[in-house]
Amino acid sequence: MSIPTVSSLPGDLTVANSTRRKIYRRLIPFLFSLYVIAFLDRANVAFAKLPMSADLGFSEAVFGLGAGIFYAGYILLEIPGALIVERWSARIWIARIMITWGLCTVFVGFVQTANQFYLTRCLLGIAEGGFFPGIIVYLSHWFAKEDRGRATAGFTMAGVVAMVIGAPLSALILQFDWFGLPGWRWVFILEGVPAIVVGIIVLFFLTDHPEQARWLQPEERQWIVSRLEGEKQLLRGLGHMTIMQGLRQRNVLLLALACAFANLSMFAYLLWLPTTIRNASGLSVTLSTISSALPFVLAMVAIPIAGWSSDRTGKRKLHAIVPLVLSAVFFLLSALPGLPFPLVLGLLCLTGAAAFSWGVSFWVMPSLILGESVAAASIGFINMVNSVGAFLGPTVTGYLLTAGFSHRQVVSFLSSCFLISAGLLAAVRPKPGIRL
Repeated sequence: MSIPTVSSLPGDLTVANSTRRKIYRRLIPFLFSLYVIAFLDRANVAFAKLPMSADLGFSEAVFGLGAGIFYAGYILLEIPGALIVERWSARIWIARIMITWGLCTVFVGFVQTANQFYLTRCLLGIAEGGFFPGIIVYLSHWFAKEDRGRATAGFTMAGVVAMVIGAPLSALILQFDWFGLPGWRWVFILEGVPAIVVGIIVLFFLTDHPEQARWLQPEERQWIVSRLEGEKQLLRGLGHMTIMQGLRQRNVLLLALACAFANLSMFAYLLWLPTTIRNASGLSVTLSTISSALPFVLAMVAIPIAGWSSDRTGKRKLHAIVPLVLSAVFFLLSALPGLPFPLVLGLLCLTGAAAFSWGVSFWVMPSLILGESVAAASIGFINMVNSVGAFLGPTVTGYLLTAGFSHRQVVSFLSSCFLISAGLLAAVRPKPGIRL
């Protein structure tokens, strides 16, 4: 992905562009790979759902609670994790996270009962807690505000790539029957190992701050440090606030609730996607799992376009609201009765593309309206509240389906949550002098 140029003094232009390209090429592909592994280990339970539930006798409610309880553990380290990256070391913190979550993913492959499923998923959430907000804070240490949307897009696109890779990969692993263990167990075991290996690599590859980057020339380090310091000074000029004051701000609360409602729907959509496709098509488990990759192929196109447009226009809020509204519309249409399967699949693909695009601009907002530690804490807080939504989505969906509510009724509920999220974002009002 190319990096757009920015206006600068003539003498600084070459240094500015070379610095930005070096930083992007050094960090984004690597962080992208970390998030691919993270998202796959978080969501592979969706691909293993059908044979796992059949083998262990799990109802929709049991599966929904087990899938969602990941976020009950995840919320514990959201704010501390973001502050650790801001004030201490992203490198050590991210390495710790990856190694422990890799081990916990492997443990899920050995569960025998519902309680063991709940426990291992909760431990996985605790292990991974602080990863996403930590990376978002880390990006603000390296990318100026006009580049942050494109950088965030490059990172978050890993989520959809993980699903594109994960669907056929998990479908393949589901065919394994090694050492008397069914394929769904190998999904967790084999997909957990890469996190452990890459976690060790993180310790040697990542650099915490630009001033420590020996892979940049001295003048390049000076340029990015001075550019980022200038942005910090601008935010400081708008007034000082403590972390607790920042977390109580109206805008932060609105962002947190908007994120929670959006992800309530998004993760329910994600975790039931293979099942939805199978019920609509009558395809086999393997073909349904492979077909569930298609929405994320389209999202791979939509996300970089959203990031480019967001950086070009600077209209972050609009670029988050529009995809949320489209997600609601497409998802609701997909549940209309009597639609042929190709049309249902097309609408589910459009839903996925929109649902994964809103976050590109959303996660830039906190660092634009708050300064340093307050922004870091707010990102952790927003993702913590978001995790409550992500927990409720699968849990409530599983309960509603088990209680006899129809697919269309459940989709109508989830679509309304997308619209509520869009309305909350529309109510966000930045301070004078801040463009959002």
